[in-house]
Amino acid sequence: MKRSKYHSFEELPLMLTVQDVADVLGIGLAHAYEVAHRQDFPTITLGSRIIVPRDKFMAWIDEQAAKKTEIF
Repeated sequence: MKRSKYHSFEELPLMLTVQDVADVLGIGLAHAYEVAHRQDFPTITLGSRIIVPRDKFMAWIDEQAAKKTEIF
């Protein structure tokens, strides 16, 4: 797993790039783009640039964790 350059959620910028998402999740850039193109993933597209609002990203992580918990 890749090591994140961020040590706390407070260090994250208000708007994350796909590279930031990859760093936080500890995944490769190609996989981060796959995640960014999911229907349930919160992105904003500005031209060809994909950005992710930090608060929506954190909420998405919480939703994913809750879904995982509901299975068991």
